[in-house]
Amino acid sequence: MTTQPSGVPPAPGERTVRTTPNLCAEQQRIEDSHRTPDTWRHWGPYLAERAWGTVREDYSPDGSAWDYFPHDHARSRAYRWNEDGLGGISDIRQRLCFALALWNERDPILKERLFGLTGPQGNHGEDVKEYYFYLDATPSHSYLKFLYKYPQEAFPYGDLRTVNRLRNRYEWEYELLDTGIFRQSRYFDVFVEYARETPDDIAIRISAHNRGPDEAPLHLLPTFWFRNDWRWDTPDPTPPEIVAVRENVIRADHPHLGTFHLIAQREPTVPTLLFCDNETNNERLFGVPSVTRWPKDAFHDRVIRGELSAVNPDHRGTKSTAWYSLRIPSGGSATLRLRLRREPPGHFGTEDDPFAPTAFDDLFARRIREADDFYSQFSPTDPEAELSEDARQVQRQAFAGLIWSKQFYHFDVDRWLTGDPAQPAPPPQRRTGRNREWHTAHMQDILSMPDKWEYPWFAAWDLAFHMIPFALIDPDFAKHQMLLLCREWYMHPNGQLPAYEWNFSDVNPPVHAWAALRIYRIERRMRGNSRNEPGDTDFLERIFHKLLLNFTWWVNRKDAQGNNIFEGGFLGLDNIGVFDRSAPLPTGGFLEQCDGTAWMAMFSLNMLAIALELARVDPTYADVATKFAEHFVYIAHALNNIGDNGISLWDEHDGFYYDILHLPDDDEHSDRCMLLRLRTMVGLIPLFAVEAFDADVLAAVPDFVRRLEWFLREKPHLARDVAHMGRRGQRNRALFSLVSGERLRRILRYVFDENEFLSPYGIRSLSRHHRDHPYVLDLNGMRYRVEYAPAESTTALFGGNSNWRGPIWFPLNYLLIEALQKFDYVYGSEFFAEFPTGSDRWYDLWHIAGHLSHRLSSLFLRDAEGKRPIYGGIPEFRNDPHWRDHILFYEYFHGDNGAGLGASHQTGWTALVAKLLSQSGDAPR
Repeated sequence: MTTQPSGVPPAPGERTVRTTPNLCAEQQRIEDSHRTPDTWRHWGPYLAERAWGTVREDYSPDGSAWDYFPHDHARSRAYRWNEDGLGGISDIRQRLCFALALWNERDPILKERLFGLTGPQGNHGEDVKEYYFYLDATPSHSYLKFLYKYPQEAFPYGDLRTVNRLRNRYEWEYELLDTGIFRQSRYFDVFVEYARETPDDIAIRISAHNRGPDEAPLHLLPTFWFRNDWRWDTPDPTPPEIVAVRENVIRADHPHLGTFHLIAQREPTVPTLLFCDNETNNERLFGVPSVTRWPKDAFHDRVIRGELSAVNPDHRGTKSTAWYSLRIPSGGSATLRLRLRREPPGHFGTEDDPFAPTAFDDLFARRIREADDFYSQFSPTDPEAELSEDARQVQRQAFAGLIWSKQFYHFDVDRWLTGDPAQPAPPPQRRTGRNREWHTAHMQDILSMPDKWEYPWFAAWDLAFHMIPFALIDPDFAKHQMLLLCREWYMHPNGQLPAYEWNFSDVNPPVHAWAALRIYRIERRMRGNSRNEPGDTDFLERIFHKLLLNFTWWVNRKDAQGNNIFEGGFLGLDNIGVFDRSAPLPTGGFLEQCDGTAWMAMFSLNMLAIALELARVDPTYADVATKFAEHFVYIAHALNNIGDNGISLWDEHDGFYYDILHLPDDDEHSDRCMLLRLRTMVGLIPLFAVEAFDADVLAAVPDFVRRLEWFLREKPHLARDVAHMGRRGQRNRALFSLVSGERLRRILRYVFDENEFLSPYGIRSLSRHHRDHPYVLDLNGMRYRVEYAPAESTTALFGGNSNWRGPIWFPLNYLLIEALQKFDYVYGSEFFAEFPTGSDRWYDLWHIAGHLSHRLSSLFLRDAEGKRPIYGGIPEFRNDPHWRDHILFYEYFHGDNGAGLGASHQTGWTALVAKLLSQSGDAPR
């Protein structure tokens, strides 16, 4: 079947979303929050759900972060760099925190934070072993909703550790549902909601629902505390203070934050106020005296053991809670109401009741209506691409996960390496250990994280992808994040961007110029500007200059041979290749990396596109545009003729790109090298290096066009195998691409083949061909083997914590969809491809991009049987109304059946589904 294109598609990736001429209430708050800092964004979901076991808290000599500060220490040990809690919030500098603690009268400890396995404990690496969901959120944090499923039996900490330790890499992970603890629905659904009347007046509603067959006890402990930022500089500090001022009112006084009050409603019962200090229990952990009689874990002893002396009898300290002890009947529920605000009750007169229905319940109803109004605008304008109610729910929870995963990130690397004045000096090994080259890194900001448990730290290339859906709902925040990552307290003086906390010096793909340009274009469309009108060129110019430094770092550091072929390292793709690409090769020699080179070609084109956009308002940028156009052509030539030696990463026989392994010279072979004929996503990344330009854009920079035409005319051998502006497409549009039209056709035959890359749910990271035909390399007496593994990693390579040997990864699928749209923008009806390969159904690339988008979106959507592919065959998520509509946004997905894998809450880049739904809808046309 041949599908003819209907009309001219919009610019690549820029489907229009509905906007209203007048700002709705939430949009107005978003605008206010960026015009006037410290208003609506002063409080937010900035609290991690795990701060134990992180690099920042690790002061060990050998860098064993998971062992130095384990989960068992978290309840008793004061954190140095940030706090954690369940469904919590904090102010923007995380000085004052609020979160929920729970106890079911069976657990040995209070449930104050999430539990999971560390990297060494899990058969597939670290993994959270809890069920919790981010159900709703607005960008201004005017409304937030969180759900935690709390078992009524003792939490199986030991069972989860033991069984997972006994399983091998070929077995599934042992999850909390597998333990049987949710049998007969013996658990509580605990919802935590926040609605803000003003920036500093927060209504808090905590609702617990007993889903089990019997009445069950539940202790709810809304907890209010200061982050310990006083213990590290002086031996005898003066901390801030929290005190009781009434039987249900707690006051927190901070020298910089000011005064806040937590007011607890006296229903369903009058709470008991408890106080202690956010200080380490040295006696429990280290057998030496503590600095306080009432350390951080005092509430455990008071609530669970009944020790009255465990808490401060003077009702003061730096940590407090309002303790509600309840019994909830089967099918019943209980609701707590609290208010966090600067003013105490009665401040506005005798009629000031913070829990009156008009002041409390009506506030929640109003904020929810406003959230509904705000999110209604993110449907496609094309009536053929409308969203179902199920798709709207998926999209909204994707946005919610993004917003909830904003976190306060605090890390002064120089202080971490040298130690705090009031604390013992770190071991001398730190001077030669992790992150030693990053003395200038000093972060104390709100950052978008991949998730709040497994990744309670930023990751550079993840963050760039996060900002694409963020640009739809809060473009100013998206721009702020991109600029922040390039600021001098993040970027190394040599121009490198920090990769992630575990190793800032690792190398992630350079996607930040791409993301900056996409944010710019998305915001321009959201603001109602036409493509002929410039958008926020101030932002684009600011980040362009910082990205110039980063580009120079790449050229100087990652082109080791000086031949425009980039080695790069693992480049975020973990175990995708034969070797660990972050380590020296066991064979000696080096790799000429197809993906590293293609990423740099893409970087060059992104910088070219930014320069041409800036040239519309400042003609001087046309000169630097020429620089990047020529740089792109040199990289493209090198990909096909390394060092002009006739060695190419393109294999003409297979019609695919591969890495080249260079081996050390010896007496018999002076220059041994070989193609690694392994069909992986690495060979598709050259497709991402593509940009399309309208004729009017090029007409506005005649000097650039003349210079480039001269360059291509005088050096035709450099651009023989790439698509470039010398050949114009429909409407006289120009294309710059690493691959020519003919090579594109050959590569796409693999991409769209269901026995190779094409899965029912997107594009696999390694060809399914290698299931029956593993790639085997025999070298120097060693055998290296790579085979298709559609689920979790079966190898310990790169820690075994993720797998690029078959599963579907959202970010690269998204880039492929966008690349196809760009090719279509120029080729149009001149280019049709068979989809799937062998089906005799032919489409233009725009429609194929739409089909891929729908395959990815279908991972999360209920099928005809009510099943969401991400949950595989888990019956609770298929049949139970209290489970089936709560969405988890996994790190990656099974290459054959779409089941969610890896980190279960990595909404970050998987939230790209929200952008796909806003663009293409949820059903193929």
